[in-house]
Amino acid sequence: MPSHFTPAGMTFLRGLSRNNDRNWFNTRKQIYEHELKAPMLALVDEITQSMASYAPEHMRPAHKSMMRIYRDIRFSPDKRPYKTHLSAWWSRRGMEKTSGGGFYIQIGPKDCFLAAGVYMPERDQLLALRRWIAENHRTYNAQLNKLLKPRSSRAPAMQPIDPDALTRVPKGFCSEHPAADLLRARNWGVRCTLPHSLALEPKLAREIIARFRLMAPLVDTLNNAILSGSSSSSEPLRRIRANTFL
Repeated sequence: MPSHFTPAGMTFLRGLSRNNDRNWFNTRKQIYEHELKAPMLALVDEITQSMASYAPEHMRPAHKSMMRIYRDIRFSPDKRPYKTHLSAWWSRRGMEKTSGGGFYIQIGPKDCFLAAGVYMPERDQLLALRRWIAENHRTYNAQLNKLLKPRSSRAPAMQPIDPDALTRVPKGFCSEHPAADLLRARNWGVRCTLPHSLALEPKLAREIIARFRLMAPLVDTLNNAILSGSSSSSEPLRRIRANTFL
């Protein structure tokens, strides 16, 4: 099974965006299974195998990393049952249910992008990251700036992910801290938008792997910050947690 997509797969997703209901999807489910799910699993598996050399703690069976096309509508006012893109998330081993730092891809007829970092971590991870950044922001910024530096005129540039920042520095941290912007953030990492036409090309996996390989050290840094924070002395952690507004 090739690890890229066909025009028929993208046509299906465009149709789904116009007809996002179960009857339309179920009558065309075979198209989804053959033109989208199967090549997506092949793509995820090819990327996963490459991680043996740069992110071994993120290697999981492909079906564990690929995200479902079904939307969770239990608490959402938007009751459309299906996503109109394909996506996958490679979490770190041991952090599958608690966020942590990882790698993400999203593929659709209008967009194709990838990202790496920490997105909306749980409370303890968020605090551990902020404590680490308060002391090591220069290290983080050096890694980030290295990734943001353009590599060629033809290669898509990397950008910081949306920080979804608080309006104020959280309590327990100095409002005049030189890394105040980083401390206000709730997400850390980078993303890269690729031409959506790349989804139809055999080089799709190769292009994603090349960028994940570059992003991996930043993901390691963020995960190590979380792990070191969770194993640090409990009393300072309890004291800061009690005074921290998230």
